[in-house]
Amino acid sequence: MKIPVVVVGGGACGLIAALAAHDAGAEVLVLERDASPSGSTALSSGFVPASYTRFQRAAGVDDSPERMADDIRSKNHGGADPRVVDAVCRASGPAIEWLADRHGIPFQLLEGFLYPGHSALRMHCVPEKTGAALMASLLRAASRAGIDMLASAHVTEIHPEVRIQRPDGSAEQIECDATVLACSGFGGNAQMVREYLPEMANALYFGHAGNQGDAVRWGRSLGADVRDMSAYQGHGSVAVPHNILITWALMMEGGIQVNADGKRFSNEHLGYSEQCLPVLEQPGGMAWCIYDERLHQLGMTFPDYQEAFRAGAVKPAPPFPHFMQTLKAVEGYAEGAKDPFGRNFTTKPKMQAPYYAVKVTGALFHTQGGLAVDQRARVLDQAGKPLPGLFAGGGAARGLSGDSVWGYLSGNGLLTAVVLGRIAGESAARCLNAGPAATA
Repeated sequence: MKIPVVVVGGGACGLIAALAAHDAGAEVLVLERDASPSGSTALSSGFVPASYTRFQRAAGVDDSPERMADDIRSKNHGGADPRVVDAVCRASGPAIEWLADRHGIPFQLLEGFLYPGHSALRMHCVPEKTGAALMASLLRAASRAGIDMLASAHVTEIHPEVRIQRPDGSAEQIECDATVLACSGFGGNAQMVREYLPEMANALYFGHAGNQGDAVRWGRSLGADVRDMSAYQGHGSVAVPHNILITWALMMEGGIQVNADGKRFSNEHLGYSEQCLPVLEQPGGMAWCIYDERLHQLGMTFPDYQEAFRAGAVKPAPPFPHFMQTLKAVEGYAEGAKDPFGRNFTTKPKMQAPYYAVKVTGALFHTQGGLAVDQRARVLDQAGKPLPGLFAGGGAARGLSGDSVWGYLSGNGLLTAVVLGRIAGESAARCLNAGPAATA
């Protein structure tokens, strides 16, 4: 068969790319390797950062694309492509409003606390506050738009035709004018993780098993440039053995992390991504999130935490050897004493007994390196020129985090999934009318 625009991957990035291409008048087909689309988005909290949205303005939040771009650059120390950072930040607010107004995604502004590195409230979520609910909303929107999707369609090649393999072993090929790679990164490929992220080779992988690095492999075979392969999003707060994400809001609002000796070992406010490494360096690769009743009630507003509570992951704090000394020191920091790790405790209420604890480990969530793209989500070759008819977004594309774990600003993953997904879909549709020259 022949389809003008083929989108490889049925996660958030792929569905949004398909919606954008469809809205631009293109016939589009989504190819999804799983029987039921989910992707990394379904495993996330589903929080999408965006600036200058009507949701922010209604809440009286002062924000701008420039301020958001400054926050991203401050976190990654200028390591990402500045043109793509600016383009994504400018397009973030319009993308959220387009999804809400045109496609019925019930976004709302997440209020109450700031995530690490953000200078304004800009996380947007669906009411359920889960990535699974966001995916469900996007799937309903794609269904309402009449977008075709082939599930259980494992793409094996993308050039010169897109070739797929079915579960029964049969193969098909599809001709297309434009291809959008939305098949995420390589976190599920143990060999690539060992090569590019050796410090995470033995860590828990908390992403989608289908993230096998296919986009990188296909792109390289076509001469594409690949950047920042050592970048990734980690997380320092996954409950074990339950494998449930514990919201970092507990740390941002006053909680602490301690090791088996009851001692703190880092500044919990630097970011949940880079916190994965200090946690993994503790005895057994484990730590405990410690917090009080006030923060427990905050946690109960998040579905993941509710699940952890029901599963028995949330317990009274055990009698760690140095726990009381740690709590006394934290009280002193809250009164103005200098924390040796550099955290400011004076801005939040002091914790009070009784104390809760969740045993956690550090985990790899998704990779941030990938195919180099420009402001129109066109995949670039090693000379910086666009490859005709090839676009990428989300984890398939180079992210906004520079080349390391500490460059990840909260929400960077879904930011590029949503915004580059929309840009890629629109660019793919545009090239159909303009001809091959439009992609060169």
